Amino acid sequence: MRTRLLPLLIVLMAGVLLALGVPLAVITAGVEQQKVVVDRIDDAARFASLAQFVTARPSAAGGKTPEEDERLATLRSELLRYHALYGIRAGVFYRDRTPMAAAPADLAVPGDGEGARAFSEALAGRRSHDPPQIWPWDDTGRVPVASPVIRDGDVVAVVVTDSPTGRMRARILHGWLTIAAGECAAMLVAVAAAFRLTGWVLRPVRVLDAASHDIATGRMNARVAATAGPPELRRLARSFNEMADHVEDVLEQQRAFVADASHQLRNPLSALLLRIELLALELPEGSAEIASVRTEGKRLARVLDDLLDLALAEHSAADLQLTDIAALAAERVDAWRPLAEDKGVRLGYAGRPAVTGWADPVALSSALDAVVDNALKFTPAGEPVTVAVAPDGERVTITVADRGPGLTEDELARIGDRFWRSGRHQNVSGSGLGLSITRALLAAGGATIAYAPHPPHGLEVTVSVPRTAP
Repeated sequence: MRTRLLPLLIVLMAGVLLALGVPLAVITAGVEQQKVVVDRIDDAARFASLAQFVTARPSAAGGKTPEEDERLATLRSELLRYHALYGIRAGVFYRDRTPMAAAPADLAVPGDGEGARAFSEALAGRRSHDPPQIWPWDDTGRVPVASPVIRDGDVVAVVVTDSPTGRMRARILHGWLTIAAGECAAMLVAVAAAFRLTGWVLRPVRVLDAASHDIATGRMNARVAATAGPPELRRLARSFNEMADHVEDVLEQQRAFVADASHQLRNPLSALLLRIELLALELPEGSAEIASVRTEGKRLARVLDDLLDLALAEHSAADLQLTDIAALAAERVDAWRPLAEDKGVRLGYAGRPAVTGWADPVALSSALDAVVDNALKFTPAGEPVTVAVAPDGERVTITVADRGPGLTEDELARIGDRFWRSGRHQNVSGSGLGLSITRALLAAGGATIAYAPHPPHGLEVTVSVPRTAP
């Protein structure tokens, strides 16, 4: 779930940061350019104050007065020094665009573009409008600013400055890099916070999932602590614990009922079987009816015994020990070999001589007995039944393979269900509870049992036991 939730949170946070960062970058560029424009306006105003006392044209007496020449020389000196110091082109132009003073000397009023529009606006008696925004990648752009020179209420000339943008673009780029670094840092902090947030939210979910798995595998005492996570998940944890308590109570009542019913029925059934035997003494030898009643009575007794065993297997806790699984399996093979020889079945052990794992020896022995007994029932004479033990990573596997008729895919899906027996094997004795008891015995100790075909025909049962302590 975290892999689906984290990308969503990261995308949302990235969108928020971009929504904040892009306007901030645009504002930063605008502020830097506005600083340049304000500085140029101030410079243009200073040059205009010098130029307004310079006569627009030579006087009628011919030439300029010494005072006017001095002011014009001062203006030209200021423009040259300004250009040399800042690299900004600046000039004062008459209304007909002829220069009064300019630095460099060849500076002229542009015929079109932003410079021409700024000059026209200054001729109208107002400061030129702000130029379009210059971006860091625009290495051909310039910042033209024009200011009118007013004398006696009339515009007699225009001060024009034409600024390069290299330094301004460098400052804008530096500001953008700072914003990008801040965004990256904020993103890292947001991702870390998202990890913590998702962990805080999903930790109770993982605990609930683990507890649900424990209950599904038979560990009915699994519960969750309703003290972490959002309030909704804490309420869910409390509801889960209440549900688990109720389910455990119901199952305990069911097990108790099955155990009590099986135990209570055994005494009347034993008495009934005894009376059947006494009645058989008074009937002719070999009566088919008596033989049928005896068979059904014994089958009923076996079913009651299996029900009692199943109830005890589901109720009792496993006594886990470090066990030599190979030795235990070989010992059960030796115990079942005489019966196999009577049936003409070749029962053998294969695998390593010693492999250890954690299991309840008594429960595992009972489970192996049920599996081997089932294999011997369905394996015809002359065919083998092989029991093999091998390590498999963190597990130890015990494989019992027979050469019986096997099961279909649908039958494999149902094997192990209570009272289920294949329709093709109804003539074989059994209650349909043996493998259910086996599964309950194994589940108590963390072991599992699985079924698969054994080509070309037969069934392969695999019991898996953990190698490490639970």
